[in-house]
Amino acid sequence: MIPERIKSEIVIAAPVERVWAAVTEAGHVGTWFGDAGAEIDLRPGGTMSLSWKEHGTVRAVIEKVEPHSFFSYRWVGSIAADPVDGNSTLVEFTLVPEGGGTRLRVVESGFRELNQPEDVTTRYVDGNVEGWRIELSELQEYLER
Repeated sequence: MIPERIKSEIVIAAPVERVWAAVTEAGHVGTWFGDAGAEIDLRPGGTMSLSWKEHGTVRAVIEKVEPHSFFSYRWVGSIAADPVDGNSTLVEFTLVPEGGGTRLRVVESGFRELNQPEDVTTRYVDGNVEGWRIELSELQEYLER
């Protein structure tokens, strides 16, 4: 059965302000997440693009921005497609101060609403579970060095 959502969580030894910048500013996101840059219009309804040298560019639309605590966007896994109902999932970042660092929680939801065969969605979910594990590890390394 396809899950409705996947969750990842990590504690980063960096203050909330630095983690916020790393997940919302194109210069940072295009370094630790995409390896070929990013563009972010950080406002509800703004657009975002994440690029990889080997894979191309994915597009997103910003849903919600609560500085230093919450950021969400709807993105599509297909290269160069625009996110619309039926082809996109919602990614939510929640930042909570913890000691001298930050607990970062990422929840991606909407997999059951994707208009594609179940086996394709299952592979997509599995890839994103592993992908978030890798990307959050890269974010942690990026901020803690």
